[in-house]
Amino acid sequence: MQLRHSERKKAKIKMALQGSAGSGKTYSSLLLAQGLTNGDFTKVAIIDTENGSADLYAHLGDYNVLTLTPPFTPDNYIKAINVCEKAGMEVIIIDSTSHCWDYLLDYHSSLAGNSFTNWAKITPLQKAFTDKILQCDAHVIATMRTKQDYVLNQKDGKFIPEKVGLKAVQKDGLDYEFTIVFDIDIKHFAVASKDRTGIFKNLIEFKISRETGAKILEWCGSGTNLQDAREKIKATKTVEELKVLYNQYSNWRELLEYDFKLQKDTINSKELLLNPKSFSTNGHTTHH
Repeated sequence: MQLRHSERKKAKIKMALQGSAGSGKTYSSLLLAQGLTNGDFTKVAIIDTENGSADLYAHLGDYNVLTLTPPFTPDNYIKAINVCEKAGMEVIIIDSTSHCWDYLLDYHSSLAGNSFTNWAKITPLQKAFTDKILQCDAHVIATMRTKQDYVLNQKDGKFIPEKVGLKAVQKDGLDYEFTIVFDIDIKHFAVASKDRTGIFKNLIEFKISRETGAKILEWCGSGTNLQDAREKIKATKTVEELKVLYNQYSNWRELLEYDFKLQKDTINSKELLLNPKSFSTNGHTTHH
């Protein structure tokens, strides 16, 4: 047994796009895939459960389509992902995962006996599908249909249905498994409802483009470990060089805060020795 620092090697992004019919999930997924492969659509595959919707955007490029037909069992999805992996695909778009959940709900309702205990037969099937996505050696973009959700509120002795927003047609909590989740509205604007990369945290809403995928690819490729980061920080000779690294390691600032402070003090001390007539405040050298 050995403890080690957490690290992010060259990551494979696992992301989800949620939106209602007509919001542009398929098109947005293809634009993301274009950025993730540097424009090489031959390395992109769509697992299509949407009656040929994947072929509507053939003008974008020569991507691959694997048509999935009923029954939409988790096992059939897993087999489709395996086919894409063996073909060397770099991006696999699953359009959409909602059909799998619909299948599992129908299967659950068809089981005899206690409805609650029957979930024990469903959960392992869903977990196998989820695990396959997360362990897949390719970038995965999963789309999910959303529908308007309602709750019953009591008013004047009557129960009145009220809208409470959009809910994904998928197992509750599945979105927690993804690194990024984009919610797309009917005008094709996206909001990152979940973002572990930190890339989109300051964006209120935007339209997904090839550049969005390119930014994510850059994040995936910047995987390194803490020791490498610390050595790079120690190697800096100026405060400006240090600032560049400070921005580069924005997601790791808490872990590297002490290293940055130590190196900044070291650089300032050396500058003071070389030029005793100058002193440094907040990384800026003031001359007298």
